[in-house]
Amino acid sequence: MEIFEEHFRYTVSLLFLAGLFFGSLALIMKRGAIFAAMNRGRKEFTTNLALTFINLVILAPFLALPSGAVRDFIGMSENFAGFWDSIPGWLTVVIAFLVFDFVIYWRHRFEHSPLLWRIHATHHADTALSWLSVQRKHPFSKLLSVCVDLSLLLLMGIPEWAIGTAGLGITFWGFLVHCDVNWTFGPLRHWLISPAAHRLHHIRDERLMGTNFGNTLTAWDRMFGTFCDPTPYVGCETGIEEGTRGIAGELARPFEKRYWRRKPVAVEDDSEAVA
Repeated sequence: MEIFEEHFRYTVSLLFLAGLFFGSLALIMKRGAIFAAMNRGRKEFTTNLALTFINLVILAPFLALPSGAVRDFIGMSENFAGFWDSIPGWLTVVIAFLVFDFVIYWRHRFEHSPLLWRIHATHHADTALSWLSVQRKHPFSKLLSVCVDLSLLLLMGIPEWAIGTAGLGITFWGFLVHCDVNWTFGPLRHWLISPAAHRLHHIRDERLMGTNFGNTLTAWDRMFGTFCDPTPYVGCETGIEEGTRGIAGELARPFEKRYWRRKPVAVEDDSEAVA
């Protein structure tokens, strides 16, 4: 039971700090409309909270087993140990951040393929995005990220302290871009994924759902042709055709026959939409 208690304390601390910060942000931005927004997203927030505890508390010890297997298989390559010791610590963190963000981009993009969409659809089912939407993940999707996201970092032998530091920034940004705010970041939108850019990724229009896969930087979307300027789509409707569900429905979603027959989400190289 101690291992569950450890994960429970971590999850409660994470939710408390994130809720305090992003809840205050929502209050500042929405003011009098905050109660209407809370009521609109109440059911989905409850589902997201349940999925958070399932993934981060109940299943966390079991998810640690495949994660540990990946670490043991790949290892922290000793061939690079001398290199990381020879460069400044801040540069190690920057490299870790870039590699981490790059892997997340491709893992996320592959989750939109016909094979993996069935486990990723749960994340897109939110019609009322909030900071907790980042944790709306089916356990299978969580398992995939646990096994994949750190793989290249471990293969490169990047020190764990640098991975952890980069992970803090990436985690914070994941919460931020799911917030229900219409920020485009102005000129910075060309460099950083904004809440408006990520909301566009969650748009109900599945053609535009195939853009802006990045977590933090727009560099990968620009490099691989999936970036879309969110300015014309600020405040767009979010969700998926099959609709949002409660916790039982979301856990059962990947097993439905419709997802095994699902066609690929079309991504058109439209010069007017993809910049």
